[in-house]
Amino acid sequence: MASIGLTLWWAPVVALIASTGSQSVYCQQAFLFSKAAVLTFGGAYSVLGYVAHEAVETHHWLEPPEMLDGLAMAESTPGPLIQVVQFVGYMASYRNPGELSPVAAGIVGSVVTTWVTFAPCFLWIFLGAPYVERLQQAPRLSAALAAITSAVVGVIASLGVWLAVHTLFGQVTPIESGPLSFEIPNLRTLDPLAWGLFLASAAAILKFGAPVMAVLGAAAVIGVLRGLLGA
Repeated sequence: MASIGLTLWWAPVVALIASTGSQSVYCQQAFLFSKAAVLTFGGAYSVLGYVAHEAVETHHWLEPPEMLDGLAMAESTPGPLIQVVQFVGYMASYRNPGELSPVAAGIVGSVVTTWVTFAPCFLWIFLGAPYVERLQQAPRLSAALAAITSAVVGVIASLGVWLAVHTLFGQVTPIESGPLSFEIPNLRTLDPLAWGLFLASAAAILKFGAPVMAVLGAAAVIGVLRGLLGA
C-alpha cells in the first residue's frame, strides 16, 4: 500500500521535473503543497497560515488582498476550505505561464496543486486506519497529540491575526527581529466599512444568534454594492 501510494503521489511530480525543470513554478507548487500536506496538523486553518506566508511572502505569487479573496471564496462555496490552495496554484501559474498560455498554465497549476495536496492525505489514511484504535491507547502518543493541539490553537490564532490586519487596514509594515517576523498595521489606513462590518457581524452572531450564512450573505451584498459604487 505504501509503495502504491508513494508512486501515485510522486510519479506526476517526477514527470514535471523531467519536462519543466525543478525550478519551474509547477515543481515549486508540487514541493510546497506536498510539504503542507505532510508537515501541517490541525486542519485547514492551520495549513492556510503556512500556505499564505509561503505564497505571499516567500514566492510572491499573490498579494495579501488576493489571498484574502481566495479565502473568502473558499469559505462561501461548497467543499473543503483547504481547496483554496487550488486558487493559489492557479494564480501562481497564470502569472508564470512559461511557454503555455496564462489560462492553460493556471489550469495545470491548479491540477498539480490539488493532486499533491490530497494524494498524501489518502496515503496517510489508508496506512494509519488499521492502527487507529491501538494508537489511541498509547500514552506517549496521546501526550504528543495534546501538545500538537495546543500548538494548533496558536497557529490558527496567528492566521486570524494575519487575516484581520490585512482586511481592516490598507497598509502594513513588515518587521523582522531575529527569528520573529510580524506586521504592524498603519492605523491611518483603517478601513471604516470593514471595521463596521466586523463589529456588526460579531454582534449579530455572538449576541443575537443570527445564522452565520445570513450574516455572510449580508456582508457579501454590502461588499458588492461598495464595489459598484466605487467606494
